Amino acid sequence: MSTNTERTKAAVRQKPAPGADNWRVLQVTCASYLDEAAMDKINRAYQFAREFHRNQKRRSGEPYINHPVEVAIILASDLHMDEDPICAALLHDTVEDTDATFKDLSDRFGETVAELVDGVTKLTSIEVSSIDEKQALNLRKMFLAMSKDIRVIIIKLADRLHNMRTLAALPPKKRAFKARETMDVYAPLADRLGIS
Repeated sequence: MSTNTERTKAAVRQKPAPGADNWRVLQVTCASYLDEAAMDKINRAYQFAREFHRNQKRRSGEPYINHPVEVAIILASDLHMDEDPICAALLHDTVEDTDATFKDLSDRFGETVAELVDGVTKLTSIEVSSIDEKQALNLRKMFLAMSKDIRVIIIKLADRLHNMRTLAALPPKKRAFKARETMDVYAPLADRLGIS
């Protein structure tokens, strides 16, 4: 029996994974402009993310699944993106934070979704300890160069936007750093893409 099948069966025996507070909002928003096949793929991505994040919580104490759903809502409600980036938004932390693999994503949701998640994961892994003007410019250039698909940056921008909306759970020093990083790196990228 494969590892994926074993994980799935073990998850079924457990109590249901917590659902996202705004999952229904995402469903309604997507259904307003996407077809049934796209909605099926988004539903499957949500269930996958929900299962893999089942035991995780955000610093605020809320179920972790709320975060990827909120990122997907930004992409759907503000940008009317298609199902692949919405699925990637739902799945964007599964490989980094759980035992899901890129192969799992590719097998279940297609290579495009897996590549989008991979791109977001690579951008997320870039750590900075301080930001000055030159370093911010270099980071913006690196983000653009690393992203074969501009949707990777758009997903990352939506991820950062939601993280900024929930910044209160972080210690003050970290909040200030994240805000500065957002203003120096992410806001100019969004402006350049016309989605500021």
